[in-house]
Amino acid sequence: MWWDERVSARFRRNLQPTLTYWSVFFSFGLCIAFLGPTLLDLRCQTQSSLSQITWVFFSQQFCLLLGSCLGGVFKRTLAQSLFALFASSLAISLVFAIIPLCHNVVVLAVVMAVAGLAMGCIDTISNMQLVKIYQKDSAIFLQALHFFVGFGALLSPLIADPFLSDTNCILSNSTANASSNLPHIRKSLVPHHPGNLSHYDLPMKGMVVTRVSYAFWIMALINLPVPIAVFFLLYKERMVPCFNGSSHPLLSADELAMETRPTEKDDLSTSVQRPQAAGGHDDLFGCCQSKNFRGASYTYFAVHITGALVLFMTDGIVGEYSGFVYSYAVEEPLSVVHKVAGYLPSLFWGFITLGRLISIPISYRMKPATMVFINVVGVLITFLLLLIFSYSVVFLFVGTASLGLFLSSTFPSMLAYTEDILQYRGCATTVLVTGAGVGEMVLQLLVGSIIHDRGSYSFLVCGMIFGGLAFTFYAFLVFFHRMYPKPPSDLDDASPDKPAITDDTGQYQR
Repeated sequence: MWWDERVSARFRRNLQPTLTYWSVFFSFGLCIAFLGPTLLDLRCQTQSSLSQITWVFFSQQFCLLLGSCLGGVFKRTLAQSLFALFASSLAISLVFAIIPLCHNVVVLAVVMAVAGLAMGCIDTISNMQLVKIYQKDSAIFLQALHFFVGFGALLSPLIADPFLSDTNCILSNSTANASSNLPHIRKSLVPHHPGNLSHYDLPMKGMVVTRVSYAFWIMALINLPVPIAVFFLLYKERMVPCFNGSSHPLLSADELAMETRPTEKDDLSTSVQRPQAAGGHDDLFGCCQSKNFRGASYTYFAVHITGALVLFMTDGIVGEYSGFVYSYAVEEPLSVVHKVAGYLPSLFWGFITLGRLISIPISYRMKPATMVFINVVGVLITFLLLLIFSYSVVFLFVGTASLGLFLSSTFPSMLAYTEDILQYRGCATTVLVTGAGVGEMVLQLLVGSIIHDRGSYSFLVCGMIFGGLAFTFYAFLVFFHRMYPKPPSDLDDASPDKPAITDDTGQYQR
């Protein structure tokens, strides 16, 4: 095997929980990508205006951010984490099943808000728990985790496509005029965000003839094994209420420590009960408590902030590029045919998924810091070349694929790098997940307004600026990493700079 026996043995011992977290992230990807392609059919189903239906995007993204902030609340014990994941993954299946019954846009927005909360909890908890299990070996498993979100994001539009309306899905007197615009509008709706739709005049009254309900019910069935897998993990750990099992914190550590002390069960029980006030991996509000800052150096805060800013920029680029590359392509000077331009968002997400798959073996041989450096430099160079060859349609496709590859592994690599700097005792996971979510929401809105005022060319200029800022913040992160103090062995337990406890087994504890 291309990884060593120590990592392989740890993976085998934690096979079921690892596969469960990967499958839950598949639910995340499945849910995040379906809204764009189906938005026109949902608009017909709710008989709402285009400006009204776009609020569904906002409700999902805002509640995803809120769920990411609150997800750390459920990290304290394994039981809390698994019950939260079970509820979240089951909620996603229920959302898919309920969406066809939502004939009012406000009800649809509320349902998507619930989905956003579930997705946010999944995002934070799955990343946290994999980092807890594998710690310094977590990079490879985080790469695999984020491959599954890309796989889900590719699958849901493919499921929906056969059921999308080829003509206008509301029959009225103006159907003929609206039908000619529908393919163009649909192609401008990408997996994450809609473009500028306010100038399209579609009928709001008439008979609804959409078949998109079947797509949502199929996705609900496809996602159903995920909460079942989480339930089986709860059952295995004797955490189903009928077993009256007690819940214990999910711990992880160096496998070598287990091999040298396989019989120290009493010491392990003591370490399990030890309070983790400064143990990191808290919810965002818990991270902000003053008790977590006692004795912390300024570099402790700087590592958190610069790491979050890097992901603010890179995840923001993912959102704004996937959201506006079609609009950029169909405008002058490229004037790409609408049908051809519609492949660009799919190409972008396809290469993000491919890049995450390739990064799984690479991350075992390459340090996370090196991977992040290659990613941010690659993003910067790609945008520079896109600006230089801005009149080339061929290079737009090449650049889109290149950008997807370089952005694919940035989040898991940055998470592994930052957690390694902080010895898995800071709030890096929560802060980085929150920073990435804010960046994806804010930069997409910012670029949309700039393109509206300055024209489509500003799309690439904004990407270049964001890529440059990502590289700058990464350089600051490396600088603060070098300045970050090595914690002495006798550092007080309450200090946030204390290294992770390494006297556990790396498995789930009872």
